[in-house]
Amino acid sequence: MNWPRLSTFSLVAWDPAGPAWGIAVASKFPAVGAVVPWASAGAGAVATQSFANTTYGPHGLTLMAGGLPAEAALAQLLAEDIDPSQRQAGLVDAHGGAATYSGPGCLPWAGGRAGTGFAAQGNILTGPEVIEAVVSAFEAARGDLPERLLTGLLAGDRAGGDRRGRQSAALLVVRAGAGYAGFNDRWIDYRVDDAEDPIPRLRELLEIHHLFFDQSPPENRLVLQGETLESLRAVLNRLGYGPSPHGSKLDEATRAALLRFVGNENFEDRVDLKAGTIDRPAFEYLMKRFGSGGS
Repeated sequence: MNWPRLSTFSLVAWDPAGPAWGIAVASKFPAVGAVVPWASAGAGAVATQSFANTTYGPHGLTLMAGGLPAEAALAQLLAEDIDPSQRQAGLVDAHGGAATYSGPGCLPWAGGRAGTGFAAQGNILTGPEVIEAVVSAFEAARGDLPERLLTGLLAGDRAGGDRRGRQSAALLVVRAGAGYAGFNDRWIDYRVDDAEDPIPRLRELLEIHHLFFDQSPPENRLVLQGETLESLRAVLNRLGYGPSPHGSKLDEATRAALLRFVGNENFEDRVDLKAGTIDRPAFEYLMKRFGSGGS
């Protein structure tokens, strides 16, 4: 079978503050997130594209987990490949060392740029301005690694991106213990597999992730009393979670109804019924959706 070429641009990066490692990628190719991005906390991150050799992902991570820096790991991957001329890859290792490669068989424009903590690369792009836009935006961006990766990816897309058009995008970021319930390292793992303009939708998914899984600092938590509590009681009653007494305190009937409500709405991480608090962003979202003006 003649596999289609993965015309793609990607950004692989490391954040020492986490530490965290991640990849943002976009392509005129369906489900690019199923092929290109690979990452493991404590080892590094790999993007493999063009005529992608997907063994670069797990093998590259194994090499870097064993102590090889990104450049040496990439050199070994290429040396072991039967046709490296058609490959493109970017690697960042456990300590932020980075390397990028674009084989002479990649279709133009193809190329990449690596620096401390990042590697950006792409093929079948409108021109080198795409990679320059990715790097400039990433380096200037503020926020955590997922936000900075998406900022770089969007800048590259708006600078021209894949010259064939748009179809899919993905964001994978790992950090030790950052996965669901702390059982794995998969902090952010979102994909838009087929869309006319996938990167803005990917940003929306990241915003949803922040809404449901972030936690507010103490100063941005609302005590479940007074107007806050009464507003939630009104929602509970209107939605059929059971009649709840009115009053200034969080009584057991209201506590039980709230437990069912926040469970159904997936806000367990943002409501602390034992402490009697709710994170402000979660409260504002619930009021917007279910308050007197909501559905």
